[in-house]
Amino acid sequence: MSRFRMTLSVFVVLALFATASVAQDITSSLTAGKAELQSAGVMTFGSNGVLFVADSLGATIYAIDTQDRTPSTASSMNVTGLRDKIAGLLGTTPDQVLVSDVVVNPISRNAYVSVARGLGPTAVPVIVRVTPAGQLSTVSLDNVRHSKVALPNPGNVGTGRGNARAQSVTDMGIADGRLFVAGLSNEEFASTLRSVPLPFPPSIDKGTSIEIWHGNHNRFETNAPVRVFVPYKVGQQSNILAAYTCTPLVKFDVSALKPGTKVVGTTIAELGSGNSPIDMIVYNKDGKEFFLMSNDRRGVMKLPTTGLGSIAAITARVPNDAVGPSGVAGTAGVPYETISTLTNVQQLDKFNDQLALILQLNTGSLDLKTVPLP
Repeated sequence: MSRFRMTLSVFVVLALFATASVAQDITSSLTAGKAELQSAGVMTFGSNGVLFVADSLGATIYAIDTQDRTPSTASSMNVTGLRDKIAGLLGTTPDQVLVSDVVVNPISRNAYVSVARGLGPTAVPVIVRVTPAGQLSTVSLDNVRHSKVALPNPGNVGTGRGNARAQSVTDMGIADGRLFVAGLSNEEFASTLRSVPLPFPPSIDKGTSIEIWHGNHNRFETNAPVRVFVPYKVGQQSNILAAYTCTPLVKFDVSALKPGTKVVGTTIAELGSGNSPIDMIVYNKDGKEFFLMSNDRRGVMKLPTTGLGSIAAITARVPNDAVGPSGVAGTAGVPYETISTLTNVQQLDKFNDQLALILQLNTGSLDLKTVPLP
């Protein structure tokens, strides 16, 4: 992610604080050995080519040294039929490949794809590296420098939508030398934000239980997990901006995230029901900062960062027929623009200051390509 530009303004100035340039280098704390992942889910990059991978089924987070530290000035990526190519690489068929996440190494511009080879409990986790030139390879986990930390009180194992263990980690991000982790626990208030020190300690605390007001549902909720989030600052105050299913946008004061406590977030937008967010990034365009969020049913949304520090909290019901500032029924709070040129976006990450990398579904083909930041 890029650092927010500090400018004089009558508005509150926002600044990113999850940047690779300030992330702590933990490579010296990693040791060689087999990384025994049970699953490979959401990922994020730290500094110096260290890839953080969430193993939700194993309720463990891994820090893996990719040794991918050669700077690149690559200006694009275009890989058609990614799932087919991964299937060929792994010696299986496309219907046996499930893509979980795609992230970009900000140093090399290589993309990393977390994959399940096979379906169900016997699926094998795989990390695939894709170069800007379109070359694919697997990241060997048999003897790799890594460290890991187990999540205390992870969600209980179940089946289907009731499998809270599969949602023990729903998103991750680095800020102020710590790894923030969202997901479900087996606490009474299941939705949890954890703040994990870097390098990993021997064990971590059980995190903070979080509660939100969901305007479309007209109730407080404690069991819905954060789907995606971005760390950011309002002035000098560190925050987490989090999006939930169906689709409230909520900010959390990082200083309030104390272990073993419950914190109520500030709902600053309702972005529409019947929708789940997929990915969110922050970028600069023409001297202004924006959030870009991909969704499964409501396309890609572009939201301004200006004024997020002073916007009024949503504390009452948001009816489905209420038209918000974006001109869309069932919305309220922070306005947004839907990017009509970006459809069927399955994954989203920042490629460089001008481009986003998207995984897009095109008539059955999963294509990995760069597009201009809108």
